[in-house]
Amino acid sequence: MKGHRFRPETEAVRGGDHLEKRNAALAQPIYQTSTFQVTDSDEQLRATSTDMFYTRYGNPTHTAVERALAELEGTDAALLFASGMCAITTTVLAVVKTGDHIVAQRDVYGGVTKFLSAWLVQRGIETTFVDTTEYDQHARAIRPNTRLLYLESPTNPTLRVVDLAKTVAIARDHDLITLIDSTFATPINQRPAEFGVDIVVHSGTKYLAGHTDLICGAACGRRDLIDRIRETRTTLGGVMDPHAAFLLRRGMKTLALRVARQNQTALQIAEHLAHHRKVRAVNYPFLEAHPQRALALKQMTGGGGVLSFEIDGTGEDARRLSESLHLFSLAPSLGGVESLVSIPVLTSHAMISPEHRQKMGVSEQLIRLSVGIENADDLLADLDQALAVVTRSQQQVAVG
Repeated sequence: MKGHRFRPETEAVRGGDHLEKRNAALAQPIYQTSTFQVTDSDEQLRATSTDMFYTRYGNPTHTAVERALAELEGTDAALLFASGMCAITTTVLAVVKTGDHIVAQRDVYGGVTKFLSAWLVQRGIETTFVDTTEYDQHARAIRPNTRLLYLESPTNPTLRVVDLAKTVAIARDHDLITLIDSTFATPINQRPAEFGVDIVVHSGTKYLAGHTDLICGAACGRRDLIDRIRETRTTLGGVMDPHAAFLLRRGMKTLALRVARQNQTALQIAEHLAHHRKVRAVNYPFLEAHPQRALALKQMTGGGGVLSFEIDGTGEDARRLSESLHLFSLAPSLGGVESLVSIPVLTSHAMISPEHRQKMGVSEQLIRLSVGIENADDLLADLDQALAVVTRSQQQVAVG
């Protein structure tokens, strides 16, 4: 872990900046170019290992954003990618090879489940999925050829919280690399490197960018690991566009403000839904009834802007509720300033088997909310009117 110059709110705005007084652009310039010219062949050779050779290798705009991300996460270095999944797949391929084995918690994003269980198997890399919060299972699943422990916390979409200290200790006992998807938490609410996690990945599309207008990913970690990942990224080519990188940095400047508002509103909504007679269960880390609330309070500073809940009814009732909302737009993704609603079995976890979803607790009645920065009372009123629509529909069916 690398030390921090400032608190998270300051690092989100000024992280990676040169703070000495100078004559320069205050906003990061965009190097919107695919290649860089040189004066002679010797300079060409020197430029190859820099960010002013060819944008697939690097770019000054990328470098500025990567420096800011590393400072915010408290890691040695960071890398940008064309998407969150590109960050994950490239990182995994950089640290494992044919014949290696991965231990992964069962509760992870559906696209990652598919990558680990289907795509990597074709390349001779096997993954064992273990119960997310049963740490003895993590240890028992480790083999002599295990190289990576894959984590996600809080989890998508059931908001389980992983004990980072315990999992890191298990990994270190067996000389494994730890990789965590920390998208839901953001570096404002959680900094996994402080617990010893080796690599932290984000779908930057979500909270880091924050405005639902670009696709990107990031990996932050130890210098030696980031160098390995960089080499793989250069070969696979999943680099981010410089203009998108500029937009990401602009979004990051308001990250702390947005997340603070989303933390507050999401908890308020979770508490409201927990007392609604048409809601079976609510998943949110800082909710009193959450099974890992004490752990969440210990390793997170806020519960995040995502929550999920099960409606007391059928899958059709869940669909009806999601379609009856107005301020919560029916759309995949999360982390933007606008509130969104989705049904995981139809979106984020549609690509995995019903059996795997059942083990994760992802039912047809489960609804996921991504809370934006709108007024909390307006969002609560929208949820109440949609729940009333479902109630009336159920009553009509009962009478009919």
